[in-house]
Amino acid sequence: MEVYHLYSGGKDSSLAAWILERMGYDVKLVTISFGLLDNWRHAKETAERLGFEHQVLYLPRDTLKKAAEMCIQDGHPNNAIQFIHERALEAVAKIADRISDGTRRDDRVPFLDLPKTRSLEDRFSVAYIRPLLGLGYKTIRELTEMLFIVKIRESEELQKADYEVELRYLLREKGIDPLGIFPRRHYQSRVLGWKTEETR
Repeated sequence: MEVYHLYSGGKDSSLAAWILERMGYDVKLVTISFGLLDNWRHAKETAERLGFEHQVLYLPRDTLKKAAEMCIQDGHPNNAIQFIHERALEAVAKIADRISDGTRRDDRVPFLDLPKTRSLEDRFSVAYIRPLLGLGYKTIRELTEMLFIVKIRESEELQKADYEVELRYLLREKGIDPLGIFPRRHYQSRVLGWKTEETR
């Protein structure tokens, strides 16, 4: 059974992919891009190191432009990130019977509540699987520290493949400093590969 899993190369989406594989799924990793940058290659590199198939799915640039407008209007990125995530799930749902992501129990954004989850599944006749939904931060940290070599840096410094990279880039193109919208001290992760017995 194939599942198409939204993938950024970070610890949450990597852990979710690992769990899905152990559940017996044939996991296909999908990274979203708007074609502005090639930052998707960071996710591709990580996917290859972990041994998963990977592909890039391009969303319309108008989606990113609308998200940038939301950031400017709101003065924060939450609604914009949620908007992109929902469009990303819908895009993957058009090509797969089973879709997944790395959203966690304690996430606020992006996160689909129960009505939105049911709506997504009903509209696209898909199963939406979230392996981390029952896990808290402490458990996720323990598992990722056991399994992966992880680089953690401030968002502005980390080479990564999530929605935020192209969104920040577009804001800069509009002459807007993303640090006026995104949190200044916000850390994110990128998985570099599996831990071996020597590195544990």
